[in-house]
Amino acid sequence: MKKQNLTIVKIGGKLIENEERLTAFLQDFSALEGPKILIHGGGNMATEIASKLGFPTQMVDGRRITDADSLKVIVMTYGGLINKTIVAKLQAFETNAVGLCGADGKSIISKKRPVKEIDYGFVGDIETVNSDFISSLLEQKIVPVFSAISATRKGQLLNTNGDSVAAEVAKAMSSFYTTELYYCFEKKGVLENPLDEDSVISEIDGVKYRQLLENKIISEGMLPKLHNCFEALKHGVNEIYLGDAHILKAGSSCTKIIK
Repeated sequence: MKKQNLTIVKIGGKLIENEERLTAFLQDFSALEGPKILIHGGGNMATEIASKLGFPTQMVDGRRITDADSLKVIVMTYGGLINKTIVAKLQAFETNAVGLCGADGKSIISKKRPVKEIDYGFVGDIETVNSDFISSLLEQKIVPVFSAISATRKGQLLNTNGDSVAAEVAKAMSSFYTTELYYCFEKKGVLENPLDEDSVISEIDGVKYRQLLENKIISEGMLPKLHNCFEALKHGVNEIYLGDAHILKAGSSCTKIIK
């Protein structure tokens, strides 16, 4: 029996902060046919709210240190303000969405990142995804909208990388569906020349990826994203694309990741 197609989209960065662009994107997302899942981050907004509350944000090599106060802000911002805003907008476009974090339905279980050279605090590394629970929602034509928050088996909420959430959910769901994964961010795709917004690389395979690494063309922020992409391809995800807010439109500029 042929598997049904599932579209998984991860959004973050400036798209979430721009109401007009976010609304237009969610309209495109709502127009997609078939089962779909949306995953979002929201680090910049969490940083802004933390600052207003008087909580300093600590970053090491572009990664957030999540202490107890930061975790409270992240849960409020990701799981509350951003998640429910997105769900409400999707409902306005006749998309029956439900907002979730990893604790809901034990959908994304993680463990606290072990302390090595750096103590990242309340940061989660994903252990399991409850694909049966997520599938049950999709079968009811409900669209899950996940914030980048997971939980341990003992009930501790953890800040979790949104790109990793998208990759792990896509890998888990590939047992049930033919899975397409989209990473939507500020750029039109992976750029050959970081100073030229139109120098989008149309396709990247393993050989091209190693060339980009050797030539130090890929920025530090893009490295974990591409690592997640290739890991997802190894574990059953069919197609992966990276691009900007227009990525869901036919003929839009983007980068396709291939084996």
